[in-house]
Amino acid sequence: MGWPEFLFLLEGMKWTIALSAIGFVGGGIAGLAVALARTSGKPMLERATAAYVSVFQGTPLLMQLFVVYFGLALVGLDLAPWEAVALGFTLHASAYLGDIWRGGIEAVPRGQSEAARALSLGYVSRMRDVILPQAFRVSLPATIGFLVQLIKGTSLASIVGFTELARAGNMVSNQIFKPLLVFGIVGAMYFALCWPLSLYGSWMERRLAAPTR
Repeated sequence: MGWPEFLFLLEGMKWTIALSAIGFVGGGIAGLAVALARTSGKPMLERATAAYVSVFQGTPLLMQLFVVYFGLALVGLDLAPWEAVALGFTLHASAYLGDIWRGGIEAVPRGQSEAARALSLGYVSRMRDVILPQAFRVSLPATIGFLVQLIKGTSLASIVGFTELARAGNMVSNQIFKPLLVFGIVGAMYFALCWPLSLYGSWMERRLAAPTR
């Protein structure tokens, strides 16, 4: 295990971080739309987005990546591995984040919305200035927890040929024939990414649970 092999693992780690960031940001944008649709009070829109969430929460992430990569190719849309896994993780994250934030929106006391209506605030102002700030605060620990799971889930991207940290580790292991050493280092790299986020999520959860004075 020399310096070139370690640099190759760092390169894979860079793509793991990039894929996690794209999936989280893209999924957050789409997830916000899902959360707003699920709390819109319009039955058809709520049922459609509930079905969307159920599909992604009820099927394995690995199968979702297969469908995006191979399924879209069957209809003539050939995506590179990078594009396919970015789309797959964005869709996956949108369903989970949408459900998390939907719960946060519903956790905001109904009186807050009624007070905003009494002040003649429109829907956009009401959600932007009153409801969403409180909902995101309540949902922050769960959101951070999902980000940790998303980072670890990027290891499945190797199944479609995308070289992230797990695949880089497998390639190095096949080259130097020291799997225990290589995957020990890979595990330490995942730990370095996830552990600070887990600590922050736990701290936020304790902080939000503490009684206010």
